Amino acid sequence: MQRRTFFRTAFTAAAAVAVPIRPLRAGIFQNARLAAQDLQAVTGDGRLVTLTSSAIADFASSLRGNVLLRGDAGYDDARRILNPSIDRFPALIAQPRGVSDIRAAVDFARDNGGLLLAVKCGGHSPSGQSTCDRGMVIDLSLFRDVRIDSTARTARVTGGSLLGALDHEAMSLGLVTPMGTVSHTGVGGLVTGGGFGRLARRFGLSVDNLVSVDVVTADGQLRHASASDNADLFWGVRGGGGNFGIVTSFEFRLHPMQRQVIGGEIVFPFQRAKDVLALYAEYGPQAPDELQLDCAVVLPPTGQPGIAAFRVCWSGPPEGADRALAPVRRLGSPIVDAIQPMDYVMLQRSGDVTDPRAVGSYIKSGFIPSLPTPLINAIVDRFEAHPERTNILAFQHAGGAIGRVAPSATAFPQRDAQANMLCFVNWQYGMDPSAHIAWIKQYWEGLEPFTHGFYVNDVEPDMTAQRVQENYRQNHDRLVQVKNRYDPKNLFRLNANVAPTV
Repeated sequence: MQRRTFFRTAFTAAAAVAVPIRPLRAGIFQNARLAAQDLQAVTGDGRLVTLTSSAIADFASSLRGNVLLRGDAGYDDARRILNPSIDRFPALIAQPRGVSDIRAAVDFARDNGGLLLAVKCGGHSPSGQSTCDRGMVIDLSLFRDVRIDSTARTARVTGGSLLGALDHEAMSLGLVTPMGTVSHTGVGGLVTGGGFGRLARRFGLSVDNLVSVDVVTADGQLRHASASDNADLFWGVRGGGGNFGIVTSFEFRLHPMQRQVIGGEIVFPFQRAKDVLALYAEYGPQAPDELQLDCAVVLPPTGQPGIAAFRVCWSGPPEGADRALAPVRRLGSPIVDAIQPMDYVMLQRSGDVTDPRAVGSYIKSGFIPSLPTPLINAIVDRFEAHPERTNILAFQHAGGAIGRVAPSATAFPQRDAQANMLCFVNWQYGMDPSAHIAWIKQYWEGLEPFTHGFYVNDVEPDMTAQRVQENYRQNHDRLVQVKNRYDPKNLFRLNANVAPTV
């Protein structure tokens, strides 16, 4: 996603029994004390269940990939996600190497009482939906592959792949598809929630460029879904998040595009924040489809200068960039102007974080249909510097091709949004976050009335069923029907959960 890591970096810079005949393939065999014990785990509805050592050993032996228990080499890396303030310990972690392994893992979770089940691709979920305590994590990090068909202009991407691999392979052939802005984002999590990116206003959301998917549903079956096969599942996967299963393969439509784009940042002092936001309010909806114009205001810890900034990607003809950016230039002289020709793949990597484990964070977000003056005033006037945290209010540009798709064409309904508004607080990892989280919740109360729904990839940990229903608008009832058919017992619930009614 282009959110926590994107704005933080860019803008804050200005269990098994030991059986000797089996290979030592799975980490489970590395800890004899744990391997000889039954494990206590929890189900999705909070019940305690016992996973016997023999059942775990049989499961591990059925995989080409790994099964990891607490204490095994690799367990800590596999359980961690990008947000280090979320520190959870699953009972076991499966690392599939193929579709058969994924089916076996889903079967194991379902057949053992419906284990609390998290699915991890890139680990970007800000509220920690890709990990869990005492449940089971299916970590797809060993299941990554991208294949490009330059003749058909399509890409086939396995479910654990990261978007940077797709950008790299496709762009080498002069082809692209809209795909986020941080290269280590998992394709599965990004796309099933909608999929914003630097090219979305030109080519649509990631879901608008899906041709087909293969999905392992809660019954362990592999289903192909497209406009003509399992069309209801295909519709639901495009914006319904992880509610219906694990996507093992995505087929994307690709578009020809030159490799060099115009990108970078224009930064103004925080004192110009209202001017910057007023320009964004006026120009954002009118901007050409080829212009992705994100915006942020940032207050670092007390004593450091705040900023108001734009981040730009112009993917049209180079000669059109000056005209597209002319309204921004009329704001006057910035303190930083780093707009320049650059390689698109390098721009896609520019929001990456080399070591995110040093920072804790919390996020609130919502779609805005417009950016009126009262909202601008609420954003700027209520921003407060603090000696131990960085406050960031950012906008992810929408409109363009995104808004020309009917709200009911896919499960993603917020086609009327001007932008996705996101508010972050970041603090040094290890500090007590309670005061920072309390502040952002109080601050957000003044902004939330201007929002209309939220991006399901930013779902909060305490999201209510009513808010999920309201968020999906007219699409909710149809999503329930899809959920009832493919996951009637709600095995896949760590998401913006659409509860089944059967």
